[in-house]
Amino acid sequence: MSAVVAGGLLLAAALWLWRLAAAEPIVARLPRARVRYDDTVPGRPLEAPLVSHRHRLAGRPDFLVEHRGRIIPVEAKPARRAAAPRPGDVLQLAAYCLLVEDVLGQRPPFGILRYADRSWDVAFDDAARAQVLAVLDAMDADAAAADVARSHDRPGRCARCGLRAACDQRLA
Repeated sequence: MSAVVAGGLLLAAALWLWRLAAAEPIVARLPRARVRYDDTVPGRPLEAPLVSHRHRLAGRPDFLVEHRGRIIPVEAKPARRAAAPRPGDVLQLAAYCLLVEDVLGQRPPFGILRYADRSWDVAFDDAARAQVLAVLDAMDADAAAADVARSHDRPGRCARCGLRAACDQRLA
């Protein structure tokens, strides 16, 4: 076998393995735990959201896993790569922890944030809980306000906004 043919076969095998690894389901990359809820399978009916009437909050974490007898929410961002978790993603995960606490009656000690190439165990401590509650209070205050200024300055996000046609503060 010539070196060119052998090299071509080796390259084809490497590409096949890379594609196979990229197609690996997110759940396979989670820590060893029993999956109790999975909202990531395309075509499957959506799982029911967790709803907290007390906090006026509802959401669907990507996964709920049982780890050492505790229910842990998992938020997966499979296309995102970063050296550290984004603050908004951490807040979203903390909101899911609050939902688990209120709806399932069990406060998770942490949630798992999964990006394309790494995961973080994000503590759900008193400070994280207080931050979520403060944001919910601020959202309630904004909802009751007569006028709320836009909260971003990113033209791309503004251009894709579903409320753009009715917004008097849209970016040019």
